Amino acid sequence: MNKDEKQFSTDRRNFMKTFAMGSAAGFLGLAGNKVNATPYEPAAYAKAMAPVKIKSVKAIATRPGGSNLIVVKVETTEPGLYGLGCATYTQRAFAVVTAIEKYMNEFCVGRDVDNIEDMWQAFYVSSYWRNGPVLNNALSGLDEALWDIKGKRAGMPVYQLLGGKCRFAVPLYAHASGRSIDDVVANVKRYQDQGFKFIRIQLGGYGGVGTVPKTPDFKAAGFGGETDNFMDEYAYLTGVPKMFEAVRKACGEEIELLHDIHERNQPMDVINMCKKLEQYRPFFIEDPLSPENTHWWKQLRESTTVPFAMGELFNNINEFVEPMVNHYFDFIRIHISQIGGITPAMKVARLGEWFNVRTAWHGPGDVSPVGHAANLHIDLAVWNFGVQEGAYHFGEKEQAVFPGCPTFKDGYAYVNEVPGLGVDINEKEAAKYPINNQAPGWTVRKYDGTIIRP
Repeated sequence: MNKDEKQFSTDRRNFMKTFAMGSAAGFLGLAGNKVNATPYEPAAYAKAMAPVKIKSVKAIATRPGGSNLIVVKVETTEPGLYGLGCATYTQRAFAVVTAIEKYMNEFCVGRDVDNIEDMWQAFYVSSYWRNGPVLNNALSGLDEALWDIKGKRAGMPVYQLLGGKCRFAVPLYAHASGRSIDDVVANVKRYQDQGFKFIRIQLGGYGGVGTVPKTPDFKAAGFGGETDNFMDEYAYLTGVPKMFEAVRKACGEEIELLHDIHERNQPMDVINMCKKLEQYRPFFIEDPLSPENTHWWKQLRESTTVPFAMGELFNNINEFVEPMVNHYFDFIRIHISQIGGITPAMKVARLGEWFNVRTAWHGPGDVSPVGHAANLHIDLAVWNFGVQEGAYHFGEKEQAVFPGCPTFKDGYAYVNEVPGLGVDINEKEAAKYPINNQAPGWTVRKYDGTIIRP
């Protein structure tokens, strides 16, 4: 071995010795040597939340404002943590209560509260037959309650979990009706003074019910039920254009006007009436076709430029696909509890963005404050929002039962800015107002007694 080779060999042995010592030190550091390394401690935001299970699911039935309301309460294994969701199907309230307490509770107990999508899909097919309003409302109550819990666990309002605010508050449309056109005009002006920019106008009830003093032939013949309503189709079809003309003339062009046909007329009559309404620039005409007449959509859309809103009677989100793809209607008219809650409603809303279809969630008086809050949280978060139904000022009884109700000012709605949906329930107060079977009926007849489908 020459001199250079000996030097290389010595240097190599020294390098390997040093490397081995460093490796040992590194190993000792990984093994917990506090002198040479500090154990990794993830930041608070990076730590996974401990799993929480469902302890019980129950229905709370109450009627503080005159409508049967059903709320689902999901209690968890974490003390004090629970969620609320709206499951109101006011005409068949007892059936929903049974579905929740006899089937849903047993299905849910022990499941992880965080897995909302999995829970939704599992319960949706758990009875094999699906898409009915009873089970969909029960499922909506569960779904909204789980979103409420997730918001509370995250320390955020639900709209933040859906992507955050796209607007500072939610514009509403009010209902201005009257037995005469003059009454409608006066009510529109009243809502304008309150700051509303969107107002639905109706002459009497849906289809003009209650405005025609004539006694229909079926009543004179003793046919049908005592409380059955009568719709004069001709009076309605000729009266709506006159109503729009009067309101536009008296209230100006800036106000956005809406109207609800409520599926009560024949498709060709709807086409002829809507062509007359084009000059008054309605914001939308709601529910022009019944679910039994959806094959008329293509002809309806090609016959008029009036914007349409549709969907509150749809049970399944797949019913929205073809109309959106073909641009048959312009506004998504979903009843959130009918469709199954926040989870499916968000899917439809996101689909609507691709086809320039905006939201206009159904927000009638027979929805609980929890349900109204669910509407509003989605409204705040989706870009393709249109308008929200619901100019409601909750009374003292409702506010006592539901602390944290949404608030309304100058034509806008505001959610309670706390984690979750923001609405609580006082079960002791709720028990003071038991539900009943006296929900309003929907029986409407023609002159001869033929049933009109709403």
